[in-house]
Amino acid sequence: MTLRHLASYADLTNRGVFISGGATGIGLDLVTAFHQQGAKVSFVDIDQGAGEALADALPGVVFSYCDVTDTKALCAALDAAEARIPTDVLINNAANDTRIPISETDEAAWERSINVNLRHQFFAARHAAVAMKKRRRGAIVNFASVAPEMMIENLSAYSICKSAIRGLTRSLARELGPYGIRANSVLPGAILTERQRQLWYKDQSAIDAVVAKQCLARELSGRDVAEMALFLASDASAACTAQDFIVDGGMI
Repeated sequence: MTLRHLASYADLTNRGVFISGGATGIGLDLVTAFHQQGAKVSFVDIDQGAGEALADALPGVVFSYCDVTDTKALCAALDAAEARIPTDVLINNAANDTRIPISETDEAAWERSINVNLRHQFFAARHAAVAMKKRRRGAIVNFASVAPEMMIENLSAYSICKSAIRGLTRSLARELGPYGIRANSVLPGAILTERQRQLWYKDQSAIDAVVAKQCLARELSGRDVAEMALFLASDASAACTAQDFIVDGGMI
């Protein structure tokens, strides 16, 4: 659970951070990283068991069960976090990259993908921005992906959502910038989370094949992504907004 970070951001100490999809995968590394920086972290997830276990392991971190596709519940979770401590950092991380061919993507599948991969990011940012605007400060980090550029098979709806997030980020940056609120996107590459290892990178040959596509000849982990999120949440990136930050080892 313990990670050693290359950088320490003093301004993140006691700063309110809200993370969606924080129980597993990259989200777990995000929660852990911000906690280790001394931030006051609240996170939500649909995996209640994993969420509770993580919160128990990290004193002071607050977990709430939430299906981010339920906008009312998501906004309530944001309000609860704001009531504990002003939320100056919003990390829109929750997503589902289940692969499905275009021929099998009916209206129901389409709506599920839009709701979990795009819709909640808009409404979370919209809701969190109300308090951020009053304080005239804030950082929003939206999670996109390199999947559209890589043209990964059977990820059409997911890729559409991740492409749209980059546009959303630029719109948020323009509209909220006058209030001192920054918005940036993080685009992870082939991050070898437990889910990815179970589904797509089941043996070393599969891992070697994806690493061979990168400029950096090493496996990428959620920690690599968390390091970027820390920077974008910190005042160290005070002049960075409306930008895409790619964490893929040089794959695209």
